[in-house]
Amino acid sequence: MSLTRPLATLSFALASALILGGCASTEADAGTAGTAATPAATTVSFSWDRNIAGEDEDPQYEPTTVEVPTNPKNIVVFDMASLDTIGALGGEISGAPLDSVPDYLQEHLTSDAFNAGTLFEADLIAIEAEQPDLIVIGGRSAALYEDLSAIAPTVDLSISGSFLETLERNTEFLGEVLGAQDEAAAALAALEAGIADAQAVTADAGTGLGLMVSGGKLNAMAPAGADATGRNARGGLIYDVFGVTPVVEEIEAATHGEPVSFEFLLEQNPDYLWVVDRDAATGTEDAQAAATVLDNPIVKQTTAAQRDQIVYLNPTAWYIVFGGITTTQLMIDDVLQIAE
Repeated sequence: MSLTRPLATLSFALASALILGGCASTEADAGTAGTAATPAATTVSFSWDRNIAGEDEDPQYEPTTVEVPTNPKNIVVFDMASLDTIGALGGEISGAPLDSVPDYLQEHLTSDAFNAGTLFEADLIAIEAEQPDLIVIGGRSAALYEDLSAIAPTVDLSISGSFLETLERNTEFLGEVLGAQDEAAAALAALEAGIADAQAVTADAGTGLGLMVSGGKLNAMAPAGADATGRNARGGLIYDVFGVTPVVEEIEAATHGEPVSFEFLLEQNPDYLWVVDRDAATGTEDAQAAATVLDNPIVKQTTAAQRDQIVYLNPTAWYIVFGGITTTQLMIDDVLQIAE
């Protein structure tokens, strides 16, 4: 299974994923010799390097392995990309930060799903009362591991290595947990084909600049390269996953990009602007829409504006979720707009 072609290869076998610390081997507890056989308790083991350093300390990683029960009935999810993938593979979510679940993922919640807190803070009392079989964290919620792992098996599905390696690792792992290995393989194959189509389109599209707009200000996004675990996880996607040629390489790595001016856009003059409206993604009240911010005389002089090549990306997919099956397809569709 491979999700890239011109990018760093993702066609690694499941066995190599185990070596990389990603996913999953199935184990069965056999009956002891000489005793009556009992039904096997099946688990999937998941391993990752967990940051055990404090908030203001340099990262310090500790290898961590968790045994996860297969076919869990009661799943709590803090990571929206994982919620996406679990739902796309036929699972249901019993608890989540309900205020942060996008509309297009609401159908994956059970009818009586409970509010498990926020993306950053867990309601430990509510979660413990529900006695989940599995808790999934990632990204913003990774720091919750210690508290949540005391309640139920907890796995951190944060981006590790490249975005596409993580997408494949997590999809295969969750497919095994849910007994949906065939569905996971089919989903990955479809995304592989879609990404290849998008890369073919961007290969002939000239240069581009990923741009985040928030509070009326502009931030240029930088390629993430092989390591998307840091500040470029969002911004690098348009370059690293979809093959857009960056108009400028010297952009500072930052969570929301490097602040730039309207004059910077004209000076660099990319063929395409790929725009994420952060305020729309976060639901900021009374915020100016990105399209309004970019509707000014300086931007109108750029090639992107004059050729109607300012592409407004799905803000929820590119800023909040990025990484699940359905969301990756939304991102593919966004890029393929320029072929229409």
